[in-house]
Amino acid sequence: MSTPQTPELTRRESVVVDATPAEVYDLVTSIERTGEWSPVCTSCAWEPPHDGPRVGAWFTGRNEKGTRVWETRSQVVEAEPGRSFAWLVGGAFVRWGYELAPLDDGRTELTETWEFLPEGLAMFRDKYGDDADAQVADAQVADRASDAHAGIPATLATLKRILES
Repeated sequence: MSTPQTPELTRRESVVVDATPAEVYDLVTSIERTGEWSPVCTSCAWEPPHDGPRVGAWFTGRNEKGTRVWETRSQVVEAEPGRSFAWLVGGAFVRWGYELAPLDDGRTELTETWEFLPEGLAMFRDKYGDDADAQVADAQVADRASDAHAGIPATLATLKRILES
């Protein structure tokens, strides 16, 4: 259970879309289109050599929130066509992913997952120092958790709209 001081560091939400798992997979692995559905990540690009979404591939994302702009590098850790696609921000800090489950009526249950990993928490603590800046580190983690918790339902709704249009 989370408190205001310790935000929930995982999130998992689902939506049913009128599309096949293959169609959903093709969209969510088109990372160059991420800016169409993400409330924070405005663009992504595969890093060379790129030969499609595959485990081990890296991509760079550009994020914007208010006046703050930053880039992240992420590595694909799961790429099962029609089933799942996941990546680690910074190679170890935060895990994002999509899971796809076929339904009997031809539609797909699309689940987005997010988890702030121990390495990510340690990175923020290292970045903002011990003791004196621990509250700053905690606030940074809480801010990212809040973004993920609000962003996932918005992302899923937009992916549903794109897939069903």
